[in-house]
Amino acid sequence: MNVRDSEALAAILIGKGYTPVEHEEEADLLVFNTCSVREQAERKAIGKIGYMKKLKKLNPGLIIGCIGCMAQNRGEELFHLLPHLDFVLGTNQLHKLPEAVEKIVRERSSYQALSEDPHEVLAAMKGHLPGGIFGSIAITRGCNRFCSYCIVPYVRGREVSRDAADIIAEAESMVASGCREILLLGQNVAAYGLNGDVRPPADDCSPFAELLEKLCRIDGLQRIRFTSPYISYFSERLISVLASEPKICHCYHLPVQSGSNRILQLMNRQYTAESYLEKVNRIRSLIPDCTFTTDVIVGFPGETEEDFQQTRDLLNEVGFDHSFIFKYSPRSGTKAAEMPDQIPAEVKEERNAILLADLEKRVAEKLKNMPGTLQEVLVEGVSKRNSARWSGKTGNARTVVFEPDGGELCPGMLLNVRITQANPVSLFGKIER
Repeated sequence: MNVRDSEALAAILIGKGYTPVEHEEEADLLVFNTCSVREQAERKAIGKIGYMKKLKKLNPGLIIGCIGCMAQNRGEELFHLLPHLDFVLGTNQLHKLPEAVEKIVRERSSYQALSEDPHEVLAAMKGHLPGGIFGSIAITRGCNRFCSYCIVPYVRGREVSRDAADIIAEAESMVASGCREILLLGQNVAAYGLNGDVRPPADDCSPFAELLEKLCRIDGLQRIRFTSPYISYFSERLISVLASEPKICHCYHLPVQSGSNRILQLMNRQYTAESYLEKVNRIRSLIPDCTFTTDVIVGFPGETEEDFQQTRDLLNEVGFDHSFIFKYSPRSGTKAAEMPDQIPAEVKEERNAILLADLEKRVAEKLKNMPGTLQEVLVEGVSKRNSARWSGKTGNARTVVFEPDGGELCPGMLLNVRITQANPVSLFGKIER
């Protein structure tokens, strides 16, 4: 989502006459779009911005700004931590970036604004950089779930959804410019259009499914993805659309966070391990070739060895293609930060390593079965590593490298490629027309 926000802001600045540069040393303006979801993300951002002090000594006119979630979370404190910082803009003020920069240019004074209508941000952040086969659209902003470990509702605000017609118009514009695959973004995209209702929708209800159906009607759009949904919002209506619309990729990111019902309750998640597996199995029953990825937290306060083993068992039972495994880090202002039985760092490290080893083993097993399979590949262009080859992405986002066969090749084409070799990074194959 920060990548998408950054692209939109770059497009806005270019529209105002600014020119992107390749290297920090060449810039007159440096903007750092930051994350606060984990402590390590904030530490990295503060360290990186701090390092820019040397550039400001060489170029006193350099303007340095901090935007996004850390800016919202830390606010005025950042000016004390980073005295060379010129402005701070929170999550609902991102679209005011040109105004903030122009103010600095005029006055060379700090500019901070941390609250604004999130609908205005969604409406304004529609710019795209030209030439991309892959693009993304923010369809919701904020979150109403209030998981006990998560700072997102505090820094991105309450959940709001964009008007469907506005989303369709943006998608049509992107496709007209050459985009062929669109990723829909939101803290909980499956809650799109539910007006902030945190109750799971009825089985026949899913405004998100209705939006997907409309997007699938766009000529020239080849693929649709989305992230991140919340499993309890997967109504029967939504699952049936996923199964019936060929443009929707059969790869779903479904954050689970834990396989222990006790820990899930402490996390304030809205499902049990059993109900999560029930949804996964229902999707698999209708879409047998689908794959799943997930987010999981190890070392949540009070997590016992038994809780951890339940998480490990669930991950292996689902057989996730990829797991984003995070060691729990307390975020100030969240309920989990005040919970007793905080887990020692060495225990988190050990559990993290175990799940990573399990993941590596699962992926290796899946890759062993890839040679000989026929994969539909969305062509990106000439391979960056070998100009004699081309590359593209499968429906579950794996990179495929292949040699030209003498026929027509151009970015945005869908090709069938027979896989001949697989490694953890890429697949290799031959075109079959």
